[in-house]
Amino acid sequence: MNLLDELTRAFDQSLIVSCWKYIFPVLVVLYLFIFLYDKNRYGGKKTKENSSTATTNAVKEKLDGIEYVGEIDSGEFDPTPVLEETEHIPFAGATVTLNKDPLKAATHFYEIVNNRRSVRMFSTRSVDASVIDKCIHAAATSPSGAHTEPWTFCLISDADVKAQVREIIEAEELVNYQQRMSKQWTTDLRPLKTNHVKEYLTEAPYLILIFKQTYGFKADGGKKQHYYNEISTSIATGILLCALQAAGLNSLVTTPLNCGPALRNLLGRPVNEKLLVLLPVGYASDECTVPDLHRKPVEEVVVKY
Repeated sequence: MNLLDELTRAFDQSLIVSCWKYIFPVLVVLYLFIFLYDKNRYGGKKTKENSSTATTNAVKEKLDGIEYVGEIDSGEFDPTPVLEETEHIPFAGATVTLNKDPLKAATHFYEIVNNRRSVRMFSTRSVDASVIDKCIHAAATSPSGAHTEPWTFCLISDADVKAQVREIIEAEELVNYQQRMSKQWTTDLRPLKTNHVKEYLTEAPYLILIFKQTYGFKADGGKKQHYYNEISTSIATGILLCALQAAGLNSLVTTPLNCGPALRNLLGRPVNEKLLVLLPVGYASDECTVPDLHRKPVEEVVVKY
């Protein structure tokens, strides 16, 4: 008898083979016991958590693929809406235009905004503060989610405060350019000739820091949801840029990376406010230059159906 036959005979006579019909059921029962034990052990601990988030998960499933920017109902419900319930009033449509001819009005407005350029070299020429105020007033007419008006405009003209803003931003921008920003990012910025030095922050007569309010407060001190707070504040910023341009002022849209918390603390703003953009505002200097950029033709940005 060869070695293979001996091994086969030994295996057939082994205890495992002879008792397999008993071992197999025991293993199945043991597996089921462990499975049910673990399920009960960990599932029990998550019962409260699961019950509190059941509604959230259900709503999230329904909202799959849909942007939802408010809080899912947590069980607390105020039957009184934050916005006062009043009768709707008649609206006659747009009555204030640049021209009675709609096409001429649209063309005139296009010429105004097409003339706008981002400016990094500002004149020391003074700016009438009332003009800035009216432009911000225009921005505050922006539509917002559930009319929550989730924006704060911080207007800075004090030289010392502007210097502190510049110090904060330049310190972070140095790190951004040297470490945080990718090689591709800095390469793409090269034609704009930007770096961590931001002279315009102290040269421009005004700085407008625009904060989005991530939530608001009710009269009783409780929190109120601010739906679409970033989109709403962004729309307001667009209106502000148009208003400044219409008033003959120049501006620059900046988004200081990693500077929001420090700037918020500098200005003493509450924790519900997050910096969205910072706009230096004034008149372009006589030596101001801008990149020779060209915009896409309207045929490339409009798709008609």
